[in-house]
Amino acid sequence: MSKKRKHKTSSTAETGDSPKRKTVVDKEIEHAILKNLVELQKVQTDLSEKFSHLASEISNLLALFEVTARNFAKNVPANDQFTKDKEFLDKIDKLLDQNKTLAKGLTLMEERLKERLYSAPGKAAPEKKPDEEFTPSMNSRSRPLPRF
Repeated sequence: MSKKRKHKTSSTAETGDSPKRKTVVDKEIEHAILKNLVELQKVQTDLSEKFSHLASEISNLLALFEVTARNFAKNVPANDQFTKDKEFLDKIDKLLDQNKTLAKGLTLMEERLKERLYSAPGKAAPEKKPDEEFTPSMNSRSRPLPRF
């Protein structure tokens, strides 16, 4: 007994599709792919043009900022308000210096008064005249002035 081998048939024969039908479907797929690639290239070209336009707009905006900064820098020193503000700040600085001097003087006066009031009882304290007496303006628990 001899066995006969069966030959495998192609998938087109089993499904009933003809070779022409297969090539038509392949051609349609290729056509769709090509069409999509062309559309993609159009979108990329459009995007590239928009980026170029955006870059030029940003360059124009940067140039505008540079011109504005130059004009602003030229006009600031000529402004009278600037000189008035500087004079005002100088006056405030002088007042601060005077305030420091006054605070140091008051601190020294406080130290001397404390020395006189809390000095040893053996020392003779100078006589106080009625108009030279020290009268505290605040309660007796006041704190000393800060030192500078």
